[in-house]
Amino acid sequence: MLRELSSAQLVAWGNAWLAGRAGLDDAVSAVEQGTGPHVIGAVADELPFEAGAPLRSAMARLRSHGLAAFRLCLPVPGDPLGLVGDAELNKAAVDAREAVLLRLDQGQLGLVPQEDRRGSSYVGVSWTPYRAADADPEPVPLAEAEHRLQTAIRESAALFGQVDDISAWGPEVTRALADLRDADRAPTPGLAPGHPQRAHRLAAQADRLAVVVRLAGDDEGRGLSSAQMQSRREALRVLDSAVRRARVAAYGAAAD
Repeated sequence: MLRELSSAQLVAWGNAWLAGRAGLDDAVSAVEQGTGPHVIGAVADELPFEAGAPLRSAMARLRSHGLAAFRLCLPVPGDPLGLVGDAELNKAAVDAREAVLLRLDQGQLGLVPQEDRRGSSYVGVSWTPYRAADADPEPVPLAEAEHRLQTAIRESAALFGQVDDISAWGPEVTRALADLRDADRAPTPGLAPGHPQRAHRLAAQADRLAVVVRLAGDDEGRGLSSAQMQSRREALRVLDSAVRRARVAAYGAAAD
């Protein structure tokens, strides 16, 4: 599974900046934390971006085009969560498993991140802009997402219980499970100022579970029977769906 980049942080801090709760420099620093410099990648004609421009410059320029909101997309094949089209954006976002929708005066655009490696040491993130359909994504209410996540945790726990040999999990998954109980070891910087407290709590829980899902999805599960593997795959599917919805709801709460 691909390493997650910075779509969630761009949505959280971008909306905080738009609302006047964070300065542009602080917002960009938070987005780039842990991932390196962010720049704009290849740009199609007539899109309001400059290829190679730093993220800070791109955000400032978009403000003059009526930038009003950032919205998070966390799609997977068969579940285009947060996406509205068009087809090129949807395909790129599903491949990356993340994207950001930008609401402008004249419609919407999408940004899809990818790791940007140059030479032997430079590592950053490149955002490719796409045209997006002028439609609002399906809303994911906080209360509904929170309830669904708790239900998924119970359902997945029952399915995981059918995997008898806990030693089949790799050490990274075991550590991630332990970190779920440690509030001081958050896997992400969390939400920006301006989000409701309920969103902060939901994001903290969902971010930790997202790490477990990602690592467990990469784990080969050596020694498991086919029935155990099927139970584990179903548990991860149930949990992943709820975790992605919880994160979309929490990180986008300030834009609602």
